[in-house]
Amino acid sequence: MNSGGTDSRWESEGSGGSAGRHAVVVGGSLAGLLAAHVLAGHAQRVTIVERDRFPAEAEAEAAHDAGAAGSTLVGTAPRPGVPQSRHPHVLLEGGQLALEALLPGFMEELRAAGAPRVGMPEDIVQWQSGRWFRRVPASTHIHTGSRAQIERLIRRRVLANPSVTLVDGTETVGLLGDASRVRGVLLRERGDGARGEQRELAADLVVDASGRGTKAPRWLTAVGAEAPHEETIDTGLAYASRVYRDTTGTLGTDASAAALGFYVVPNPDQPYGVVVLPLEDGTHLATFSGLRGDEPPTDEEEFETYAKRLPHPVVHRWMRDAEPLSPVSGFRRTANVRRRYDLPGRRPAGFLATGDALCTFNPIYGQGMAVAALSAVALRDALADPRRTPTTRRVQKALLAASRQAWDISAGADKKMPGAVGNAAVVRPADRVAGWYLRRVQERTPGDPVVGRAFRSALTLKEPLSALFAPKVARAVLFGPAFPTPEEPPLTRDAGDA
Repeated sequence: MNSGGTDSRWESEGSGGSAGRHAVVVGGSLAGLLAAHVLAGHAQRVTIVERDRFPAEAEAEAAHDAGAAGSTLVGTAPRPGVPQSRHPHVLLEGGQLALEALLPGFMEELRAAGAPRVGMPEDIVQWQSGRWFRRVPASTHIHTGSRAQIERLIRRRVLANPSVTLVDGTETVGLLGDASRVRGVLLRERGDGARGEQRELAADLVVDASGRGTKAPRWLTAVGAEAPHEETIDTGLAYASRVYRDTTGTLGTDASAAALGFYVVPNPDQPYGVVVLPLEDGTHLATFSGLRGDEPPTDEEEFETYAKRLPHPVVHRWMRDAEPLSPVSGFRRTANVRRRYDLPGRRPAGFLATGDALCTFNPIYGQGMAVAALSAVALRDALADPRRTPTTRRVQKALLAASRQAWDISAGADKKMPGAVGNAAVVRPADRVAGWYLRRVQERTPGDPVVGRAFRSALTLKEPLSALFAPKVARAVLFGPAFPTPEEPPLTRDAGDA
């Protein structure tokens, strides 16, 4: 049965609105928490099912407060279900605006918790396409604290709603219902004391927010429905990260420092990348990236030697003198994958996918948290739209649309990388035309404040990609020169215009 039918609406006519309705969200990370927050306005009960066990919030707060006195890695202990949390997480400006719309006052709360706020390009020593960026006043800011810090603050806000319940340490192992409608989930408790027994949890709506490793396609086929078509692009990119403390005076963690981090952006001609960003506890997280066959090592000595592959020795010199504070952690699952639940097919009403379970990106672009927030805004708007019945398919299309710009950026860049594979990695004629224009954009971004401002607004998901084609920007891209940029890494800020 096609999920666009009238019986797939979330709130049917005559139901009395949210009275008696129960929504289950599979996954308690950012996408799941924010989806639950939105659904609490449309259901009497919302249950978040999370396979990991969260620490008691009081314990987490105590650990955070104790760490503020100077311990390493405040709030950064990774959950088993989020192995990527050992690596950098940035909150782009588009995500900040979405979070503020969902949870008013959240950004002030995040800043009060010590999350570093990094101005681009002012605070970062950045290299891209053979050029160093002028460090002119920032036109956008990113937050670079740990994933665990942001997740903890959001979880506290969302679970303060008495309509929202967290069931952690519990794994979702299947769906209840059939090909026409999902009616709940099948659960199994995890942990040493668990006996492996399964139990049913009935629901009017199930939202899959279980992340990159979602098993929902398998669950759907088990109830007689069709799994979604998957679009993939995989460059084989891998990265490895280690925490350092700056002992050189080169990098700091707030605006008073000469610089807050380094960023070397890879491209088809220079496939090695590095990002060094501040964390909330005063340390810096350094991450190397490389492609298939030349992945960054997890051996500590070889990790620092890998820095010699970069186009300039500035990061290697800094790393050689900085104090390492952690082992090296690697990550390899970086493919772009988009699951097309929006397309026609035999899929049940009452089932939605969001976050990485719907569309996951190469993490090097830092889009995941922002898209989770933008998707929650899309869910809110789709459910509240008085002009349209919120059928499953209609809401799913809105969720996919919320991730489209991030996909266009990530997938569009990755399909040009050497060795990219996947059914969506084909470069079309239209891609070549757009690629010519975007190369000119990237050539001018390091030195031209007009082009740079537009480029950053699109990359941070604050403005649509059409911002790159605004008349003033297009004139600079098509007819303007590439402005001069520093010949060496600019370790001090530029007083010029943004």
